[in-house]
Amino acid sequence: MNSMGTLAFDEYGRPFIILRDQENQKRLTGIEAHKSHILAAKNVADTLRTSLGPKGLDKLMVSSDGDVTITNDGATILQQMDVQHEIAKLLVQLSKSQDDEIGDGTTGVVVLAGALLEQAEQLLDRGIHPIRIADGYEMAAHLATAELDRIAETFPVDLQNLNSEPLIQTAMTTLSSKIINKCHRQMAEIAVNAVLAVADLESRDVNFELIKVETKVGGTMEDTMLVKGVVVDKDFSHPQMPKSVKDARIAILTCPFEPPKPKTKSKVEITSAEDYKKLLAYETSKFEEMIKQVKDTGANLVICQWGFDDEANHLLLQRQLPAVRWVGGPEIELIAIATGGRIVPRFSELRADKLGKAGTVRELTFGTTKDRMLVIEDCLNSKAVTIFIRGGNKMIVDEAKRSMHDAICVVRNLVRDNRIVYGGGASELACSVAIAQKADKISTLEQYAMRAFADALESIPMALAENSGLAPIQTVADLKSRQVTENNPRLGVDCVAKGTNDMKDQHVIETLLSKKQQLMLATQVVRMILKIDDIRAPSDRI
Repeated sequence: MNSMGTLAFDEYGRPFIILRDQENQKRLTGIEAHKSHILAAKNVADTLRTSLGPKGLDKLMVSSDGDVTITNDGATILQQMDVQHEIAKLLVQLSKSQDDEIGDGTTGVVVLAGALLEQAEQLLDRGIHPIRIADGYEMAAHLATAELDRIAETFPVDLQNLNSEPLIQTAMTTLSSKIINKCHRQMAEIAVNAVLAVADLESRDVNFELIKVETKVGGTMEDTMLVKGVVVDKDFSHPQMPKSVKDARIAILTCPFEPPKPKTKSKVEITSAEDYKKLLAYETSKFEEMIKQVKDTGANLVICQWGFDDEANHLLLQRQLPAVRWVGGPEIELIAIATGGRIVPRFSELRADKLGKAGTVRELTFGTTKDRMLVIEDCLNSKAVTIFIRGGNKMIVDEAKRSMHDAICVVRNLVRDNRIVYGGGASELACSVAIAQKADKISTLEQYAMRAFADALESIPMALAENSGLAPIQTVADLKSRQVTENNPRLGVDCVAKGTNDMKDQHVIETLLSKKQQLMLATQVVRMILKIDDIRAPSDRI
């Protein structure tokens, strides 16, 4: 018994065994624990490092059930990876936090966190206490955000005159590293127009629920379009109904086209043909009554959340009332917002003032397939838009949808705060120079951590140069030297070989919100990791 555990008894005399599993536990403390954390985080960061920038490479991931995903979006890659190590999971959550809050910069934030931990490892080897390193990193992060505020420029986001060219340039920077960069001008214009259509100019915010992204495999990426209205993956309930309805007055119903049923459990017995005919006549009269109630309000189109049987469908066709059935709840709500209609739960509550209005409701067909979709255009309320994405296969369409989400988020951030910094590693190098200069004036031990932070910031331009086929060390050294001598914080890595390192001329722009969020989130996670010095876990998990 002693080899397994100890036999004990509770207050009622019932025996139970206290098992010993300490020998199955493994414990890491001190420098070993820190080294374990840093190794795990570096492995995750190195995985994403090659995906950074316009020349970054994509990753192909196959799930356990055989689904294939091709992407270079940091948050998506980490979400799909099967990460076991607890510290590595923190980096997955870090990337998700950046994606939820900003929508862009998910790769850069993980690469920066990995570089900070790599620099911290060298300081630990020199005997510096992890708390002093964490404090130095915190001081350096505040200096970096102050430097970003200093070098930031105010961006001309003129929402009144809708001068959208600067916004398009920013969205194009985001899309340059994505799979859709061959038509990133068109995609950027769609993202900007979608955001400006739904932007609230008073609160300077964007309601994402009003922007719906719909995808359909087939066609080319250039066929992607912005619909000032709603696209629904449904068709008219009867093939002989008209394929287009002009000046649509839409009844939006959440009640089914069927006779009323008792609330309690009931049973109907039919014993003769006459009883069956009476029941049929009752059903038909109810259908007729429902259709009459709809027609009397002036509606010429019905959109129903529930289905209806062939009898009702046939009567709708006879009464020349086009209908759409089985429309999902979110689509029903979006249609109601777009058309200015009210969702009606009962036929008795249907009135003319509750109808939605749209200029055209038409059916789209795709190639030789029988797939059809409905497009509701020229709506009363133009604040609901749909981005309709096409592509050659499902993987391209899914990646285009993720890329479009990033672009929309960036434009939204500029609407909220129109300050920008320049990309291509320019802002990171400017912060690195400022922190290194400040570290020379600090007498305490934190100066080493601040210099390490400055070196870690160089990992972003170095990764950009490496992924672009340039000599990384020489490129970064030249850029730092030129930034100091020319006092120009806009100089970054020329990833696309345009012949100039001035990111303002190349229109490589990033939002200040995104860059500051990257620095603060990465620093917070690294501080948390450095403060862990004891791990106790099952031996197969360490």
